[in-house]
Amino acid sequence: MSKEALYSHLASGSTTVCRAWTVRRRDGLVLGFTDHDRDLLVDGVSCRADTGMTARALQQTTGLSVDNSEAFGALSAAAITEADLTAGRFDGAEVQAYLVNWAAPQDFLLQFRGSLGEISRADGSFKAELRGLTELLNRPHGMAYTPGCSAVLGDGRCRFDLRQPGYFAEVAVNAADDGRIFTFHDFASFDERWFEGGRFTPISGSASGLVGVVKIDRQTGSERRIELWQSLRAPITAGDMVRIEAGCDKSATTCRVKYSNFLNFRGFPHIPGEDWLASYPVPGRPNGGLRRTGGGGA
Repeated sequence: MSKEALYSHLASGSTTVCRAWTVRRRDGLVLGFTDHDRDLLVDGVSCRADTGMTARALQQTTGLSVDNSEAFGALSAAAITEADLTAGRFDGAEVQAYLVNWAAPQDFLLQFRGSLGEISRADGSFKAELRGLTELLNRPHGMAYTPGCSAVLGDGRCRFDLRQPGYFAEVAVNAADDGRIFTFHDFASFDERWFEGGRFTPISGSASGLVGVVKIDRQTGSERRIELWQSLRAPITAGDMVRIEAGCDKSATTCRVKYSNFLNFRGFPHIPGEDWLASYPVPGRPNGGLRRTGGGGA
């Protein structure tokens, strides 16, 4: 790659440049697009010319203002499909936009790096908002002091290994309703409600790779009923395999009893509640911050 060569080419007054984009989905799939009339290899990614992708000029600013633009394209079975957009497979995907010398594709300039924002579809085409890296500054950061654990079960702060036997199940769906309610057979070895709050991930079928969260987990006779908080937005049929992981209600008791992981508990179970913060001293009533069943104030 030579940015200097591209700059020299732009200064020549007669240019052969085009635009190219690469999209990296959260599942690892990488797609490349270009508005040139033939495919180009840009930064190691094959950018296809038959997708109908175009983009508005990038609006880039100095300081902490959010860069933004929009990309447009036609829905096609070979590139971006309406089913994938509906299922949310492109939500938050990483985007890189390049200015490329199509006569020498090794000469390019990375003009934009960010993610896909709001995506809308109509009449066989789509429009996607491109959000710059400074968009991340709009998200809340820092730690909140709460009685419950602030870690995500199995992440680097929790450190619990969900691959341990007894904390996950890989089973075939017996019946599905609206991509949200599922029933299973031969699934009675786990306690009822064991999976509530856990991740539900199809590992085969058209919904493979999508993730849902378990809302209700009930055992009725030989049948297990799992209901998610939201539909997976992709069809799941009988016979599809899914992986279901144990859930956590973020309480100190669950962390200690269910997972034996209290050393990594990231909550503050003894923090005073809002009722105590708004109260005032009363003779004969405990006035300390800890919850007690009797005794004087601290």
